[in-house]
Formats: sequence, C-alpha cells, structure tokens
Amino acid sequence: MTATATGQGKPHVAVLMGGWSAERKVSLSSGNECAKALEGEGFRVTPIDVGHDIAARLAEIRPDVCFNALHGRWGEDGCVQGLLEVMEIPYTHSGVLASAMAMDKERTKQIVRAVGVPVAQGLVVTPEAALADHVMAPPYVAKPVSEGSSVGVVIAREGANRPPDAIRTIPVTREGHIMVEKFVAGRELTCGVVGDRVTDIIDIIAADHLEFYDYEAKYAPGGSKHILPARVPDKVRSAVQSHTLAAHRALGCRGVSRSDFRWDEATGELAFLEINTQPGMTPTSLVPELAQHMGLSFGALVAWLVEDASIAR
Repeated sequence: MTATATGQGKPHVAVLMGGWSAERKVSLSSGNECAKALEGEGFRVTPIDVGHDIAARLAEIRPDVCFNALHGRWGEDGCVQGLLEVMEIPYTHSGVLASAMAMDKERTKQIVRAVGVPVAQGLVVTPEAALADHVMAPPYVAKPVSEGSSVGVVIAREGANRPPDAIRTIPVTREGHIMVEKFVAGRELTCGVVGDRVTDIIDIIAADHLEFYDYEAKYAPGGSKHILPARVPDKVRSAVQSHTLAAHRALGCRGVSRSDFRWDEATGELAFLEINTQPGMTPTSLVPELAQHMGLSFGALVAWLVEDASIAR
C-alpha cells in the first residue's frame, strides 16, 4: 500500500458511503459496518456520507486511504475511482476501468464470454421496444443495464400474453436502453474472490413470499436463507469457482468481487449473471459470510482491504 501511516502506525481511513444512487440505503449500512470494524481493528476512521462536494471534503480531511463502501452508479462505476486517482489517494476495491466495465452488465457479459464463462442469452433494447411486444420468448428477465442489488428487475413469466407493464419503471441507465435476458430456472449461486483466492459457494434461497432473490431478499432480515457450502455436485462447484475467478481476472478486478450465477438442476444449465466489484458489507451480505467461511473475520477482511489499497489500480 502506498498510503502514509499515521503516528499510531495505521493509516487514517475515510470510509465513503451513501452517495446518491438507487443503492444509497444499502451503502450507508455497508459503510457504517465497515467503519465500526475498522475502528475495532485500531484504525483512525472518518465516515463520509458522499455528496457532490466529495473532492473538497477529501482535500479538507486528507485521509491516507479511502475505503470505498459506495454501491451503484458514481461510486461503483469508475467515477469516484477516477477522482481518487486524480487526488492520488489510495483506495480499496477495483480501479477505474474494471469498475466501469463490471457495472455495465452487457459489456461484462461480452468480456467474460470471451474467456469461456457461460452467460444467459440476452439483448439490450429500449423500454419502448420491450413494452411493445415480447423481444424474446418468455420467460425472461428485464432489468437495468447498470444497476445492482436487483434494483428494477422485472420477470415476464412463461405464457405471458404481453410484456409486464412494470418494465416502464425500470431505471434507464445507458443510452436509453435496458437489458432483457433469458430467465434461467433453478438455483441462485454466488461465489467470491478475496485477493487471488476464490471462496466456496453460497446457495441462496429466497423467502417463500418472494418471487426471486430481489432487493428485499438481499437486505431484509429473513429475506433469504444462505446455504454455505452450497450442496451442489463437485462438478458444479468447480465450474462456478473457475468461472468466478476467470471473470474477476478478465475484468481486472482488485480487492474483492462476487459473481452471481443461476444453475438449473434439471437441465444442467449454468449461467453467469453479473459480477459485483463493490459487494455489500451489511449484516446480511454474502461476501463477509464467504470470507468468514474461509477463516477471515469481518474485521480482518476490512483491514486487509485497507492494506491492499493503492492508486493506479
């Protein structure tokens, strides 16, 4: 790490959280958890609820390191990473290019497909086209091209006569387009990378009253059940771990990342959905659970991320 240590031997860490994306609430939860854990590890910590004056705030505070706990646009898509590069403040997680590419689901799929990772069939269309008629045979999923936390996800069920009207509520985040993707039945599997180590796999089961692993399933207490390690065949476990590491490396990710998959036990189909370069760090989040399973406490995980921080990532 290129940061300058404080008199106590550990750097002064600014924890960036909040922001103004659709994932602000989750980011505040992640940031507060990380700030508490870093203080417990002996770091001097300044939490910052990020606003449009963030450059001035950082110039005033002059931290040694920024711990990036932002989620969604502006904090996860390369924007704040570029600012930190210009200000020459070491920061955690992925750099400018990896963050920008990973935030765009369609471009991510193009990159990981090129290194052999299987992806769900999909296309990028305007909301008007998606509302006018089915752009692919149901069942399919319509969602933003560049949002996380299952924000704005709509499912068109098999046999639906018309596209769901809820498509008009999907946030439009890239040149007026949304993504439409084949719905892969089966189980939701997720796997992480910490440094250069791939984790085990979690099998995520959404609560019975929820349609799929949506925002509520991710963040509400009791919204989902996590089975760790996932009870899947060794061949599937090996494939998910291999694809997770391949996606992380192909995009040039740093620090930690988490990749999500769907696995249809009946047909054997396995499909990569997306990669998260700023995975949640809330009490119900997956990466802290995966890290704990590999012997890394939450405090040790966030401390390692600070130690791994740098510029030119």
